Amino acid sequence: MSNHPNDAPVELQSVLVDAENAAEFLSGLSKLAAAAVSEVAGDVVECAVTVKIRRKPSTAAASSERALELDQLEQAFGDGPCITALREMSPVFLNDVTSDLRWPGLNRQFAERGVYSSLGVPLEISGGATAALNFFASKPAAFTPDVYAKAAGFAAAAHNTLQLSVRIDTALGRAEDLQETMNSRTAIDVACGVIMAQNKCSQTEAMEILLKVSSHRNQKLRDVATALIERLSVGTVRTHFES
Repeated sequence: MSNHPNDAPVELQSVLVDAENAAEFLSGLSKLAAAAVSEVAGDVVECAVTVKIRRKPSTAAASSERALELDQLEQAFGDGPCITALREMSPVFLNDVTSDLRWPGLNRQFAERGVYSSLGVPLEISGGATAALNFFASKPAAFTPDVYAKAAGFAAAAHNTLQLSVRIDTALGRAEDLQETMNSRTAIDVACGVIMAQNKCSQTEAMEILLKVSSHRNQKLRDVATALIERLSVGTVRTHFES
C-alpha cells in the first residue's frame, strides 16, 4: 500500500463505491485505516470506528474482532482516548498504558489484552453525528508523528467520504420513499376506479368509502386498496367491504 498523501481519498472512494450501505463502508474504512497505519508504524495497529449520535457512542465497525472488543471495552468504562476525542473533538493520545494516569482501570484492561498505546482521532459527519477512528497498538509510544500523520490523513479523507456516504444514503432513502408513495398512490387510484365503476359514484365519494374502511379496520389506506385490487384479480369485486 502506498503512503502517498493523496492515496487515502481515492482508496476510500473506491471502498464507498463497492459498499452497499454505510455499514459496509465503515467496515472497509476501519480495515483500510488499520492496514495503512500498520505499514507506517512497522507493527500491527488495529482500528475501530466509533459513531456518536444523540450523545451515545457505539462501535460501528472494526478491522478485527479484537478491535471491536477493545472499542466496546472503552465504551463500557465510559471514558478513554476515543471517547475523550469525541467529547473534545480533538486527537487524544495514550502513549503508554503503564504510565498514563488518566484512565487507570481501562489501562489495566488494555495491558491485559496486549495493548500499550492508543489514539482517538475525531471527525464530524453531519446532522449532529460525530465519529472517531480508534487505533490500538501493541507497543508503547507507537503513534509517532509519522504514524499520527497517516491516521489523521485517513480521518480527514474519511470526513469527506462519510459525508458523501450519508448524502447517498439519504438520497437513496428519499428515492425509496418516493417509490413507496408512488406505489401507494397507484393502488389507491386503481381501487377508487373500481369503486367508482361498481357504485357509479364520484372519485371523492370513492375515496371517502376507502377512508371509512381504513378507519373501521384500523388498516393503512394502501393496504385496504391493495386488498380490494387482489379481490378483483380472483373474482367479483365487492365494494361494500364486509367486516
